[in-house]
Amino acid sequence: MSRTTPFRRLSGLLAALIAAAVLAACGSNVRLDEPPVEDRSGTAAGGAAGAGGQGSGVDPRGVAGVQVPSSTSAQPAQMQRIIYFDYDSFEVKPDATALLEANARYLNANRSVRVQLEGHTDERGGREYNLALGQKRAEAVRRALSLLGVQDSQMEAVSFGEEKPAQTGSDETAWSKNRRVELTYR
Repeated sequence: MSRTTPFRRLSGLLAALIAAAVLAACGSNVRLDEPPVEDRSGTAAGGAAGAGGQGSGVDPRGVAGVQVPSSTSAQPAQMQRIIYFDYDSFEVKPDATALLEANARYLNANRSVRVQLEGHTDERGGREYNLALGQKRAEAVRRALSLLGVQDSQMEAVSFGEEKPAQTGSDETAWSKNRRVELTYR
């Protein structure tokens, strides 16, 4: 019996080392802190934004009113609304500047329009990590639009993580299309 005890101890130690190695391999060294955002608007970010209350388009029964946009306030169909990100990153790339500025001009001209910033990731990584990364991507776009003068009350940042892929597949082409934030107007 004394011969099997050292073997059991060794196998237990080996199992613990393997488990630790697997957990270490699943980790990521990407920091989910605030990325640097540069203010290019020349105006103060945020501003006084009234939300809800009177004039919010909701009647006392809790039914939201329908607003039909006039032809001048309708969002142009050709305006791009998807911002792509690098792998394991939530930093808004410089090539998204024109897209952000066009959407900010539209939102600043139409203060009653709201936009949902939907953060997405590719399929790699754990579910919780991808939800957090998608949220950080959406928040980074929200901060950039805020610096361009868009009111916080017009924006909502949400994350779908890997749950709503734009393109199916397990290759870099599909993954690059899934690492995105979509601006959905309401």
